[in-house]
Amino acid sequence: MVGKLMRAVQYDSYGGGTAGLKQVEVPVPTPSKGEVLLKVEATALNPFDWKVQKGVLRPFMPKKFPFIPGTDVAGEVVEVGPGVENFKPGDKVIAGLNVGIGGGLAEYCVAKTDVTVLRPAEVSAAEGASLPAAGATAHGVLTSAGLKFDGSGPQKNILVTAASGGVGHLAVQLAKLGNAHVTATCGARNLNLVRSFGADEVLDYKTPEGVALKSPSGKKYDVVVQCAPPIPWSVFEPNLSPTGKVIDLSPGASAMWTFALKKLTLSKKKLVPFFSSVKAENLVYLADLVKQGRLKVVIDCKHPLSDTGAAWAKCIDGHATGKIVVEQ
Repeated sequence: MVGKLMRAVQYDSYGGGTAGLKQVEVPVPTPSKGEVLLKVEATALNPFDWKVQKGVLRPFMPKKFPFIPGTDVAGEVVEVGPGVENFKPGDKVIAGLNVGIGGGLAEYCVAKTDVTVLRPAEVSAAEGASLPAAGATAHGVLTSAGLKFDGSGPQKNILVTAASGGVGHLAVQLAKLGNAHVTATCGARNLNLVRSFGADEVLDYKTPEGVALKSPSGKKYDVVVQCAPPIPWSVFEPNLSPTGKVIDLSPGASAMWTFALKKLTLSKKKLVPFFSSVKAENLVYLADLVKQGRLKVVIDCKHPLSDTGAAWAKCIDGHATGKIVVEQ
């Protein structure tokens, strides 16, 4: 496809929010060794995307400008790079793109084969694109907490905050597959939705009980999956079991200070920062759960590439129910 142009969305510098996004035409990329070229069908946004634009990882990312954001995609293989034997043109796939390179908000992108998997026919492009970052995070954090998703492990009491969000709604469902008793927080409009995921107790985060994060049944949490904006350690601590831990998915300065302090004091109650990575075997597992109907992916909204700005603004707002997807 040498010389062919494609539509894409990019930004040229840090900051700018939706105003900094530009609709452009750029050359279709060429797959290198161990890569495939995909015709993108759907790209799911993550808070990470707009935070990188804001400059939270400056000077590490982006590696260069202009930058085409987007890392979680589903599409069709149209060309394979040298040495690629496990994929062929026409394959429908899910891929997690290199976070330092991005490229998902475009008509075509290149993906490394070690983070690309076949997408079952029963899984839509929007569902598939929603799995790499959010699914890997939910799966990884619960695995690190010792859950076994065949239900064979001991029951744990788990709290999932922001349980109607991109990671949270998947974490609730996976925790139930792992034989956990799940308490969840969300906004009032999503209480019934989160209950439908199997949560045993659901709290409106704006009520006194929700603010205090207290289990209605009085249970102490073995694990807190912290997906919400920062919450003081003083709120978590009285609700934890003697060896309970808070796993923070977006740790800020305060959380990192608490993490260090708990290590120094040898406290059995801990706050643990968590940073996920996408693995092909986990993507295969999650896609199979969706195929079987055992994991439901909620799509908040879908936007065409030409309306990426609206999707970006929704992501920055932080109140999406499930995932925000840009479709081709």
